[in-house]
Amino acid sequence: MNSWGDKFRLTIWGESHGTQVGVSIDGVPAGIKLDEEDFATDLDRRRAGAAGTTPRKESDSPRIVSGLYNGFTTGSPLTIEFQNENTRSGDYSNLTIHPRPSHADWVAQQKYDGYNDPRGGGHFSGRITLGMVAAGVVAKKILGESVNFSTDIVEIGGQTDKTQWATIIDRAHHEQDSVGGIIECRVSGIEAGLGEPFFDSVESLAAHLLFAVPAVKGVEFGAGFAAAKMKGSEHNDPIINATGATLTNHAGGIVGGITNGNEIVARIAIKPTASISQAQQTFNFASGKIDELIIKGRHDVCITLRAAVVAEAALAIALADLKLRA
Repeated sequence: MNSWGDKFRLTIWGESHGTQVGVSIDGVPAGIKLDEEDFATDLDRRRAGAAGTTPRKESDSPRIVSGLYNGFTTGSPLTIEFQNENTRSGDYSNLTIHPRPSHADWVAQQKYDGYNDPRGGGHFSGRITLGMVAAGVVAKKILGESVNFSTDIVEIGGQTDKTQWATIIDRAHHEQDSVGGIIECRVSGIEAGLGEPFFDSVESLAAHLLFAVPAVKGVEFGAGFAAAKMKGSEHNDPIINATGATLTNHAGGIVGGITNGNEIVARIAIKPTASISQAQQTFNFASGKIDELIIKGRHDVCITLRAAVVAEAALAIALADLKLRA
């Protein structure tokens, strides 16, 4: 489905090469000061233009069409839309019979009996994450100014040395290939007590949203997978004062599915962009044979560069939903 949330419920819609994409958010409290300029910073972080990102340029200008009056949210559903202005749909004309490896082309045809929009990946495109970023901006306002997000890319192409990243991306570009990376999100100022045990734990809800982001292949909190190599005496976080602060933070700010007041730490693994210009072998459904595919279109060499703010938005949305439940 295209909707998520309990108290803070969003619905994303649109296709990559359709008229527009956007998001509708139900459950936004009335009286929150908001205007279209509030979205600029995070939308700029997602926008293409830097080396390693797609040549497709869109203005990504938000248009608030409901839920706002005189600069404040009204309590009714908040709807934000973005026009698609720079499409080249002809680049995708052959993908219905010759689907891209590791892309959604073939599975989308199976699920929707061939009625899906294949242009630019249609509804499976990363372009749809514009709505998630916009919802993340609203979510941060609900969380309040005391909550701070710090999101960094910590690895690209298997390399943690940031001085090497430009070379790695440039090499992949010249090889008509792509590279992945790892994003780390930290959230400070979150109160203790948000979340529920088991099915609506902070990790469960945040991971649900993070895995909804195209290209995300792994999510961990705190020590994450490294915890499997530790002893309990190494992993346990000693409580050091009455506020619940801990000496270490291997739990990543979440214990028993509930925030403990310490910094939330999440890391997100982003796969290499599936659409690459390098010749690949894949099945041709028209000929019934495996043959060569050359993918046209404009694609990111390293989608991690633009995915960081989307991951941050997903975490903010999950936390806002839990805050409104409290």
